[in-house]
Amino acid sequence: MEKEKAASLTKQIAVTAILLALCIASQFLKSLSVYITGPIVNLCLILAVMYAGLMWGLVLAVITPVTAFIIAASPVMTAVPGIIPLIMLGNAVLVICVHFLFKPAVKAGKLISLRSALMALVSSVAKGCIMGLTIAAWLLPTFIPAESPLRGKMHVFQEAFSVTQLLTALIGFVYFYIVFTPLKKILK
Repeated sequence: MEKEKAASLTKQIAVTAILLALCIASQFLKSLSVYITGPIVNLCLILAVMYAGLMWGLVLAVITPVTAFIIAASPVMTAVPGIIPLIMLGNAVLVICVHFLFKPAVKAGKLISLRSALMALVSSVAKGCIMGLTIAAWLLPTFIPAESPLRGKMHVFQEAFSVTQLLTALIGFVYFYIVFTPLKKILK
């Protein structure tokens, strides 16, 4: 029994470490497009929940915004560092939705089903709404000073932390559907 628990924990840590490495590698591509980095990070969050569990998904949800800040901090992240915990919150919402909505839908039936697709959509919308409300609607307008040159790009930042978050989460789910079956065979 103890050996099984230790083996399971080792597998969870290994899976999470590999996914974190993928997230970090993708963050070096952030300057190319958020539509490259974002879906990969979201895919890794989804995979962490599906293969390592809720706790490890939450660990990744918290670590990835910190690594993003260290590797490729955007001007808005530097100007308003309070954005980092709210990105963590958005990631955590996605992870929790995946655990309680998407994962049971996938386990209950076929991978690609109306139910799993709806749960993927709900999970993505939840992340987009949380980040849209906390970052785009509240944090940025409140904490970017009126005289800041960043004010002129407010609409771009607001879109990046609302609609773009929804879209990159959806793309992350599409990637998940593509890699789930091969990974399932490899990890058995």
